[in-house]
Amino acid sequence: MMKFYYFPLSGYSQKTLTALYEKNAKFEPHVVNLFNPEEKAAFAKVNRLGKVPFLHVEEGDWKVPESSIIIEYIDRHVAGGTKLIPDDLDLARQVRFRDRLFDLYVNEPSGKIFFDTMRPEGQKDPYGVKQAQERLENTMTLVDEMMAKKTWAMGDAFTMADCAAAPALNQVKMMGMLGKYRHAEAYFARLCERPSFARVQKEAEPFMAQFMAMQAKK
Repeated sequence: MMKFYYFPLSGYSQKTLTALYEKNAKFEPHVVNLFNPEEKAAFAKVNRLGKVPFLHVEEGDWKVPESSIIIEYIDRHVAGGTKLIPDDLDLARQVRFRDRLFDLYVNEPSGKIFFDTMRPEGQKDPYGVKQAQERLENTMTLVDEMMAKKTWAMGDAFTMADCAAAPALNQVKMMGMLGKYRHAEAYFARLCERPSFARVQKEAEPFMAQFMAMQAKK
């Protein structure tokens, strides 16, 4: 049995959960509510790195951290479902590049900008935000060009790169920036229609409502 630890609002959790649904994988879900200090402390005993997502495979006692590594694991070990990483080595490398592109150059800088707005005065990082904005705008221009004539990140096949793109572009949309990039926006609309990611978004709704209520009280 695979135990999957995640937080429904975490972009990297959403990426991995999308992959699990694409593979029709059987797993035991464990939601770690990062709004709850006690749950965070308990999870730190499961994964000493303290980060979600995290996969524990009881057979062999395999402990698999990090979203891309988890997807690599399930794509190899779970039979059936969507093939998320091609067997062809060159195509696999291209999938991994696009996975890194969405994680490091879209998700990370957009998260930096978003969470900086929640910092109290005196603890904000204007220089870091400026760097993040420049990186994000440059990358989104590239993504927009890349998706001008493609259905999915690799063309016709849905892959790990699309699992990474979905939550990353969702974050850009939440910031009100996605409308500037019409091809990327159309791509995100297709991602939202994908049953796997649509399910992930639906399951995240109660936690988003909780998050919004917490922000309203500040």
